[in-house]
Amino acid sequence: MDAGDLQVFDAGRCADGYQLGLAVGHRFGETIRSRMRGDLFLHQQLLPFASTAAGKPLLAALQASNRERYPRYWDELVGTADGSGVPLLHIILVNFRKEIRPFIPKREDQEAKEEPDDDCSDILMVSESTAIAAHNEDANVALLRHTYIVKATSPDGTSSFTAYTYAGELPTCAFGFNSNGVAFTLDSVPPAKCEVDAGGIAVNFVSRNLLEARDLDDAMHRVCSPAVSVGHCYNLMDLRARRIVTVETASRNRFAVHEAGPAPSFHANMHRHLQVEQVYDENSMSRERRAAQSAMDSKETALSVLGDTADEKYPIFMTGPTLYTLCTVLFDLDEETLTIYRGNPKNADAVRVVLPML
Repeated sequence: MDAGDLQVFDAGRCADGYQLGLAVGHRFGETIRSRMRGDLFLHQQLLPFASTAAGKPLLAALQASNRERYPRYWDELVGTADGSGVPLLHIILVNFRKEIRPFIPKREDQEAKEEPDDDCSDILMVSESTAIAAHNEDANVALLRHTYIVKATSPDGTSSFTAYTYAGELPTCAFGFNSNGVAFTLDSVPPAKCEVDAGGIAVNFVSRNLLEARDLDDAMHRVCSPAVSVGHCYNLMDLRARRIVTVETASRNRFAVHEAGPAPSFHANMHRHLQVEQVYDENSMSRERRAAQSAMDSKETALSVLGDTADEKYPIFMTGPTLYTLCTVLFDLDEETLTIYRGNPKNADAVRVVLPML
């Protein structure tokens, strides 16, 4: 199935993780290979670092901890590599990029040139009349045309999920929902190096596990309990309970919880509720300042804010040269729908794809 240029693949009920990964690898093999060929961070930094005296034990520790806690998801990675014909090491490294990146030595001339992985924006609101999460999925421009939607049913047939997926990565480092009425969006929150627990659980594995959450409490447990290497921001939704909760996590099992209410809240890529040492991100701060100047108390105004380009250097809706808004999404808990916008959501010509969540 194609939705505009958004490819959707229903893998159905697979016997195990390896078979799911294999099916995805077969279906999107060319997309995965193309992403890997063009990933400069993989070739210029991750692969060289993986062969160094510092990189080898770090990678071994990450593999051991994540394979032990999530063996089925590890098998998905192996299946994806086999199905796509991409070296397993490449698949592993792009799935661990957030956990490896803080340890890669920076050259003196690299600070200004380093390209960010991603920068997402979210608007959350739960009032008597409206319950929404609106989200910009922002990533390096190299991810353009290297994403797809994976649908799959659990091995026991009791639940299913739908996940917007980066080529070669576990579903999902972006956003998704399942048949239990649990949905989520994600925001990266890059930490200072002193906040990173080397060799801990990777965020890609945590968010993959989140796709199987039974309800909001279970979802919160799944994101708060692992001994993660780096923190993340999870905007969790429970359609049946009509609740939206933001959970910010950090290493050493630290987390903060904030429930969305009638006053709209905007979240970018810095911790707002959890007190940790973090990297100052002018891009994130600029987007927060711009959002604070704007009305966003309805679906229409929220989408207008996410489409804002007034700040030429740090727009909320990004069009390159480094970061690009791959899509904008609107989770409507009352209508039980996910709407994906390709193009600026403020504009009438934006392509809309509507997916029922229940």
